[in-house]
Amino acid sequence: MSAPSSTYLKKLDFSVLQQCIHCGMCLPTCPTYTETKLEKNSPRGRIALMKAVAEEKIPITPAFGEELYYCLGCLACETACPAGVHYGEMFEHARADIEQTEVLANPKRSFIRYWTLKFIFTDPKRLRLLGRLLYFYQASGLQSLIRKSGLLILLPKKLRGLEALTPTVLKEFSDELIQPTESPLTHKYRVGMLTGCVQDLTFSDVNRDTVDVLLENGCEVVTPREQYCCGSLHAHNGELEVSREMARRNIDAFDLDQIDAIITNAAGCGSHLKNYGHLLENDPLYSARAKVWSAKLKDIHEWLVEIGIRPPTTSSPQTVTYHEACHLCHGQKITKQPREVLKSVPGLKLIELKESTWCCGSAGIYNITQPEMSKKLLDQKMNHLMKTGAETVASANPGCSVQLQSGMRTCSTPMKIEHPVSILAKAYRNK
Repeated sequence: MSAPSSTYLKKLDFSVLQQCIHCGMCLPTCPTYTETKLEKNSPRGRIALMKAVAEEKIPITPAFGEELYYCLGCLACETACPAGVHYGEMFEHARADIEQTEVLANPKRSFIRYWTLKFIFTDPKRLRLLGRLLYFYQASGLQSLIRKSGLLILLPKKLRGLEALTPTVLKEFSDELIQPTESPLTHKYRVGMLTGCVQDLTFSDVNRDTVDVLLENGCEVVTPREQYCCGSLHAHNGELEVSREMARRNIDAFDLDQIDAIITNAAGCGSHLKNYGHLLENDPLYSARAKVWSAKLKDIHEWLVEIGIRPPTTSSPQTVTYHEACHLCHGQKITKQPREVLKSVPGLKLIELKESTWCCGSAGIYNITQPEMSKKLLDQKMNHLMKTGAETVASANPGCSVQLQSGMRTCSTPMKIEHPVSILAKAYRNK
């Protein structure tokens, strides 16, 4: 029986695989290489492995699969790279090869992947049902009771860690907080609003804040009821075809000709959403619309700075530090705009965070699949946060916020976590 070989990496344009010039500038920016100092744990080392697989010099093995899943996918290497290497594209194709060849497959892993990636996160109704069950578990006091009882010690170590990362589900989801169309008395722009999947369950209040900020800045906001997961979770975990299907469903949910921009407030989602044009470039039915989608997709901070933020009129004295989500600063190259949003709030003092662009260890589901490395990164991030003395940590990605909340509970710190847009929305309401 022949060894498993590549399907997806071989589909890449050869120039993508040849971009790396082996200069090593990515090495000090890579969290895993910094931890182990092993070449195989670096972007340069992984690119060499992926290139060898694509050229059929080596087969796809369990060791190759484990190495690619040890990578955070934080894209810090892309920011550091002088050659403009598209590491993220290679990374996703490599993981697709790993899943297609099933070199890491076992019954437990296959069941979890099917239940999450193909059953729960492809259907918003199922996801919301799960959200309702989690809300009952938390709001009824059952979660608190179980945590205090010590029963969690009976669970395997990985499951105990997973329970600790369970985000707080809010009572009302986005559809209950936001009308399908909301408009200020006068408006200059008409925008579509993406509510997300996890964001919809655990940070629906941030979605409400985003709509309020858009209204305050002269935007009519259209929020389609039938929205789906953006597909980033699927693409990053080797399910490219499912990711493409999620993209098609979201494109169908919006009338692209009738809106000036499509707004996202989740950094990880935004990076993937902007890639729909490339993701569907070979789809004869969707390629043209996907390119329009990508051109109109805007991160909320990016959009506010582009149209000109209307500053709040009332002072809101507070000290804030800003944690930069990887897929906002490295994936979308958006770093100045969130700071401009924060600085538009009168009375707000922004304290710069050391290594603000360094990954917090969340990285999608990395904190579940690689808990030890994730915890090292979280501890490092928390150490820097505590030294700022800030009251609030501004974070623009739901995964980062959940990860940081876990760190806050461990450190028993009074610091709170808020989205930059929520801080701005509160300042507007303070009038």
